[in-house]
Amino acid sequence: MPAYRDVLGKLIVEPGKSAGLDKRNTAWKGGPQFKDLAKKKLKGIAREILEDLKQELAEAQALLWASDTYALLIVLQALDAAGKDGTIKHVMSGVNPQGCQVTGFKQPSAVDIDHDFLWRCNRALPERGRIGIFNRSHYEEVLVVRVHPEILKTQKLPPDTPTGERFWEDRFERINMWERHLDHSGTKVVKIFLHLSKDEQKKRFLARLDDPDKQWKFSRADLKERGFWDAYMHAYEEALTATSTAWAPWYVIPADHKFVARTLVAAVIVETIQGLDLKYPKPTRAQLRDIDAAREQLLAE
Repeated sequence: MPAYRDVLGKLIVEPGKSAGLDKRNTAWKGGPQFKDLAKKKLKGIAREILEDLKQELAEAQALLWASDTYALLIVLQALDAAGKDGTIKHVMSGVNPQGCQVTGFKQPSAVDIDHDFLWRCNRALPERGRIGIFNRSHYEEVLVVRVHPEILKTQKLPPDTPTGERFWEDRFERINMWERHLDHSGTKVVKIFLHLSKDEQKKRFLARLDDPDKQWKFSRADLKERGFWDAYMHAYEEALTATSTAWAPWYVIPADHKFVARTLVAAVIVETIQGLDLKYPKPTRAQLRDIDAAREQLLAE
C-alpha cells in the first residue's frame, strides 16, 4: 500500500498554483502499472486495496476517537452523478458509526439565509475525536451561487457588499480564514473533488433512466444543471485554485472509474489521520491503581 499512496501527490492542488482541471485525466487509473489493465482486473485490484485501506481507516478512526484531541472534516464536492453517495457508503463502511457523521447541504433554509454563508456549516462541524463528512458544503456558495448569481438576491446581503470578481475573492478569503481557524483549533480539513468527465456523466444519467432500480435517482434538475457544465468547470477551477492551502488542501480525484476513485479517497483519508501522529492516551497513576484493583477483584472471583 505505501507505494500506491505515492500517487496522492499527483492529486493534490498545490497551494498557490492553478488546479488545472482541464489537464487532469478523469479516467486515470492510478499509475502506469494499472494503465493497460482491463476493467475487470483493475476493479478487482482496486477492491483489494480498498479492503486493506478500510481496515487501516477503522484503526485510524479508533485512535482518533481515543485521543480525543483532533477532529477530521472531509469536504466532498462533485457534479451530479460523480459518485459522492457511493464513495461515502463504500469508503466509510468499516468505521464505527458512533465516531462518524455525514451532513448534506441542499438549498439553504430561511434560518440559514438570516445568517452568514458559513453559519450552517459551522453548526455541523464534528466534535473532537470524530470524523465529519460534508456531502456538498460551504463551497456551494462559490459554485452553484456563482453559476446562478440570481441566488444572491435572496441572501439579504448588506448594501456595501463587494460586487463582481471582488465578491468571489472576498468569499474565497473568508473560506480560507475560516478553515485556517478550524485547523488551529484542532479540526483537520481535507477537501475532495470527484472529477468526472462530461461523457461519463452522460453514461451514468442514461443508466439511471434505463435501470428501474436507479430511476428514482433521476431528476430533471440534473439535466438542467448539465447545461451549465462549462460554467461549473470554470467555477470549480477558480475555487480550487484559490482555496487549496497548506492547512486545508484540495485533492482532485479522477472519478470516471468509481472503484479507483473510492480507493483513492480512502487513501487520502487514511494518510490524513495517520499524518496527525496520534497516540493512545496513557493512563494516569490513579487509573493504573484502579486497573490493578479491578484485575485483583476479577481474579478473586
